[in-house]
Amino acid sequence: MREQNTRVPGATPLWRLGPEWWWKRRLRFADWFYAVGSFPFVALFQMAPDNGLLNGLVGQLTQGVGTPVTVVLFALIVLVPSGLVFLAILFRRSRPHWLLALALVLLLVFGNLLPAAFALYSYAVHFSDRRLLSGWFALQALAMYAGMDLYVLAYVVNLGFFLVVPTTVGLWVGTRRQLIERLQERAERLEREQHLMAEHAITAERTRIAREMHDVVAHRVSLMVLHAGGLEVSSEDPRTVEAAGLIRTTGREALAELRSILGVLRDESGAAAPTAPQPGLSDLDRLLGEWREAGMVVDRVEPEPLGELPPTVQRTAYRVVQEGLTNAAKHARGARVTLGLRRRGAALEVEVANGPATTAAPPPPHSGYGLAGIRERVALVGGSLTAGPRFDGGWRLSVVLPVHGGHEAEGE
Repeated sequence: MREQNTRVPGATPLWRLGPEWWWKRRLRFADWFYAVGSFPFVALFQMAPDNGLLNGLVGQLTQGVGTPVTVVLFALIVLVPSGLVFLAILFRRSRPHWLLALALVLLLVFGNLLPAAFALYSYAVHFSDRRLLSGWFALQALAMYAGMDLYVLAYVVNLGFFLVVPTTVGLWVGTRRQLIERLQERAERLEREQHLMAEHAITAERTRIAREMHDVVAHRVSLMVLHAGGLEVSSEDPRTVEAAGLIRTTGREALAELRSILGVLRDESGAAAPTAPQPGLSDLDRLLGEWREAGMVVDRVEPEPLGELPPTVQRTAYRVVQEGLTNAAKHARGARVTLGLRRRGAALEVEVANGPATTAAPPPPHSGYGLAGIRERVALVGGSLTAGPRFDGGWRLSVVLPVHGGHEAEGE
């Protein structure tokens, strides 16, 4: 029969715990180490002869008594005080006065110097009230003088070894620990300030980029709109007037879109990002109408209704179609363009294909970032993009967008 696993779920052996777990509990482990390690020495000091106010009385009580009484007296005089010191050391960081008061009593009554050394050292390390530390030090020194019959030289030696040295070492360790904590806090504060400065620098750079884009692009488009308006007024040819009006309208829309985009980049206090609705598939008819008015022949192929689509997928599909039509207008003048939209299960397929150019024209200036930007948009929603030349010399841009996947961020 297979043995059942009786291990508690979630229990991890101590040796498999990481260093961070041990580091967080280092002070508690130190308390137990000091308590266990000091217990036999405290008990040994309790048995020291001729020390303390009650030591002579205890010696008289233990003479001529039986073994059971001797064991009881030994427990009361040695084991009980040592056990109390053991417990007080465990609470030395949360209840330091327990250990200080117990050390004062043991020093005065039994002449036990070791608890006083532990108490003064622990208080100096973990607490910063130097006035209270001085008061406890004076009380321990008076208890040593009153509870122990020592010559002046022996008193000075014991005072220095058991009280002065632990207090001095504790002050040094505590000061060093406070200094390290303050340096760490200062380093963290400087790191936070560095991050804030980096964010301010990024914001300033975004503002500078927005300003440069506005000065370069908006100025040129504004001139184009102005000249188109003048041509529309001064020309007598109806087709020229119509073309100039289309250029003027398109330029104004481009300026509006540019202004909304630059509004996100600019750092204006109290100014919020534009909240106008982003274009979707419902805006494709308007987009295709604009290109048709400009002279492009565009055929839209949509075998069946697409159904409900997430806003992110619609925005991405719109930008794909917009980029495909723009590329066709730039590089394939006079070519027929076919736009295909079809729903296949949980995916939306968008294809923009055009034939070879039928009108010779100089190549327009291009940035090379249009297709890269579309690729990033498609990857953001978990889709795939395919672009390349066709067999007849044209170009084909195909995108597959998952309908139930990707980042459906409504607040994009």
